[in-house]
Amino acid sequence: MGLALPFLFVFAAVTRQPVHWPGRKLSAITLAAAFFFAADLAAWHTGIRMTKLGNATLFGNTSSLIFAVWGLWLARRAPSRTQAGALALAAIGAALLMGSSAEMSARHLKGDLLTLFAGLLYTGYLVAVQRVRRDLAPLPMLFLASLFGAAMLLPVSLLLGERILPADWTFVVILALSSQVFGQGLLVYAIGSLSSLVVGLTLLTQPAISALVGWLAYGETLSRLDLLGAAAIAASLVLVRLPEKGLRVPVEQPS
Repeated sequence: MGLALPFLFVFAAVTRQPVHWPGRKLSAITLAAAFFFAADLAAWHTGIRMTKLGNATLFGNTSSLIFAVWGLWLARRAPSRTQAGALALAAIGAALLMGSSAEMSARHLKGDLLTLFAGLLYTGYLVAVQRVRRDLAPLPMLFLASLFGAAMLLPVSLLLGERILPADWTFVVILALSSQVFGQGLLVYAIGSLSSLVVGLTLLTQPAISALVGWLAYGETLSRLDLLGAAAIAASLVLVRLPEKGLRVPVEQPS
């Protein structure tokens, strides 16, 4: 998060989204977003060492469905048949993709609980980002959240006696650019432009992409259930973008 700051600052300046201190209310919500994100990273990176990768992915991605449901609650209405079908397909697809590698046992309980907690914390981060994005451009918001988050994580790591400076900076820099700058940058931008339902369901493509990377980079086989799960998630994304029956986009009348 700290390494991402200079890149975010430069990109913000180039795109004419200068970093500035927002009002007191927006600053407080941004601070909350940073806390949720930092706590999510701490919980998930601790939990992943205490359980299987499939379990960590399964519980960590609960935020996607919760955020989608949050969007419906925010709209104060029950999901339409199309939306309910999209949610069901997405949940089934994610379960199929991760079910083969997940393993429920008492041995993994602590790690499972930590990664589940991480998923809940990430939901809090997404909700806070959604609120801030109503009044603040994406890059200044992400810069401030990254700054606060790094400031929160550093003293905790020092107190725990963890190693701060890596022996090899290559992958840390790659993470800073790929995950924090581009990944979070695109996510924060999307949250300000799309509904919670669409964002939440789209985030469920992560297990499908992980399965694809495992196949291409590590020689892992893709079963029929894996392919069926990926297809179900893809279908849910198509469904959720379909217009509601009986609703038409109003045509602007010429003056």
